[in-house]
Amino acid sequence: MNRREFLTTTGAVGMAGMSSLAVGADAGGREYFEFRQYRLHTGSKKNQVGNFLRDVGIPALNRIGIGPVGVFTAMYGPSAPTLYVMLVHKSLESVMTSSARLLADDKYCKDGANFVNASLSDTAYVRVESSLMVAFKDMPQLSVPKQKVENKSRIFELRTYESHSIKASKKKIEMFNEGGEIAVFNKTGLAPVFFGETIVGPLMPNLTYMLVFDDLTDRDAKWDVFRVDPEWKRLSGDPQYRDTVSNITDIILRPTKYSQI
Repeated sequence: MNRREFLTTTGAVGMAGMSSLAVGADAGGREYFEFRQYRLHTGSKKNQVGNFLRDVGIPALNRIGIGPVGVFTAMYGPSAPTLYVMLVHKSLESVMTSSARLLADDKYCKDGANFVNASLSDTAYVRVESSLMVAFKDMPQLSVPKQKVENKSRIFELRTYESHSIKASKKKIEMFNEGGEIAVFNKTGLAPVFFGETIVGPLMPNLTYMLVFDDLTDRDAKWDVFRVDPEWKRLSGDPQYRDTVSNITDIILRPTKYSQI
């Protein structure tokens, strides 16, 4: 299948290497998050991917049971033109069969013909980079922000925590779940959209999570409350969770008008 097509099935080698934790997550109701970064052309072609997603791609994805679909641009982050796309899957089978199901959708192929059948010399984007995550057990599904439901403005903070080993990464995930860090987030007003353990992608081992805020002022105020919370101070001082994070990447995103998140 041509790599320029809108969605590509996750490679068989990568899927075969997934942990038993990830494979068993289907039965537990935990969602899978396919996070894509479209490296865009500059100039007149810059908006082609976004236009396709808005008019053809998202409706087609929803028809085959994938959603909500989030689409974001960087407010503070990489300077290269990039479109961030989040696809929410209910199972690994959904991830593996999405390309075939889209190409079997006549409306998708007809309405998106120029995009789907793009020639090598007339592509809509430069490259797409993907990662696949499985939701944390203490937040098994993505939460659509109340700001979206109420049609209000919002920004997102996307944070990736890398670890120096698999054991350290698992311990940091434990800190969020059994340790109670997710509960502290909720108590102090931080609003998670999702927490995911990366099972295929770059910078592994890592976990990634997303928070939603009204604006940057709201973000700063809520993080200030979190930092002085007694439960957070106790948890962050627990020796068993020391040195579990080796690097943090922090990006501020804004949703497109047609984003479903």
